[in-house]
Amino acid sequence: ISPNPSGFAVEEYLVATCGLTRAQAIKASPKLAHLKSPANPDAVLAFLSGLGLSGAAAAATVAKDPRLLCAKVDKTLASKVAGLTGIGLSRPEIARLVSLGPECFRSRHIVSKLQYYHPLFGSFHNFLRAYERSSYLLSRGLDKMIKPNVAYLHECGLAACDIVKLVMYRRGILTTNLGRLRAMVACAEGIGVPRGSGMFRQALYAVAFQSEEKIAVKVDYLKTTLRWSAAEVGIAVSKAPMLLRRSKDTLRSKSEFLVSEVGLEPTLIAHRPIVLTYSLEGRLRPRHYVLKFVKANGLLDRDQSYICAVGLMENVFVKKFVRPHIEAAPHLAEDYAAACRGEVPTRFIFD
Repeated sequence: ISPNPSGFAVEEYLVATCGLTRAQAIKASPKLAHLKSPANPDAVLAFLSGLGLSGAAAAATVAKDPRLLCAKVDKTLASKVAGLTGIGLSRPEIARLVSLGPECFRSRHIVSKLQYYHPLFGSFHNFLRAYERSSYLLSRGLDKMIKPNVAYLHECGLAACDIVKLVMYRRGILTTNLGRLRAMVACAEGIGVPRGSGMFRQALYAVAFQSEEKIAVKVDYLKTTLRWSAAEVGIAVSKAPMLLRRSKDTLRSKSEFLVSEVGLEPTLIAHRPIVLTYSLEGRLRPRHYVLKFVKANGLLDRDQSYICAVGLMENVFVKKFVRPHIEAAPHLAEDYAAACRGEVPTRFIFD
């Protein structure tokens, strides 16, 4: 136990009263060596409890930011709560904020930052979801980093809702430097998706934090695997930028299935590349089985395009290709459900 001239055993207090593990307490105690009594830490724990944090949540919060126990409840913590309540946060939202980022909660600019983020994210709930993924949202400067990045993304044609979706899945998009963000935008344009277009957000998501070399390697892999020309790979990537985020194994298995088993031409896939983003086991293969079955049994009045059928919403596909044939093929719905689970019903095995 770390010695304390005042006789206050900080490490023991962290374990016995705060609920930290011994290892956490050993790590945290040097930051609290100046404490002479448990009076202020007790007041902070009472404050956390009053916010609604459980004992375990309070322990996790203290482990993240041991110096929280040194904060003055009346002058610092309570005033933060009052300020945040004043701009519309509920107490449960404040409690969540404290548990996610106690150090940021203590900062001078917490209220003004959340005032800025609220209209951007649409709600504090949405912001907290994003903050859970990217704690830098509150630690980076608004004026020097966040606001310039948001303004630039607006210039690129992205609305607030688009920016929020980017932040949810590319957590560093607002907290990177503006020069790097500009490079990402240039890269998105370089794959054939101009700023302001409907696919631009997806393109930016696809290329964000990827090197030009890595993207070039993926483009070459698409060319080789799907036997696409440079023009065809350009068409495919501009229509479905997320192909750049798919693994090589996933792209290979889907392309082999679509070309070798379904019989699609690579050129058709290049013009309808969204098909490569669908689940092989949960969508591509089961629907192929159903179409093949109903065709083999003469249940279709006319030939149906696989590429169109696989793009239908699940309920529409079932309504159009499964339910109409229940009398003629009573097990079709059951077999389709089994196929969607990765099984291959015997009735779906063809010579």
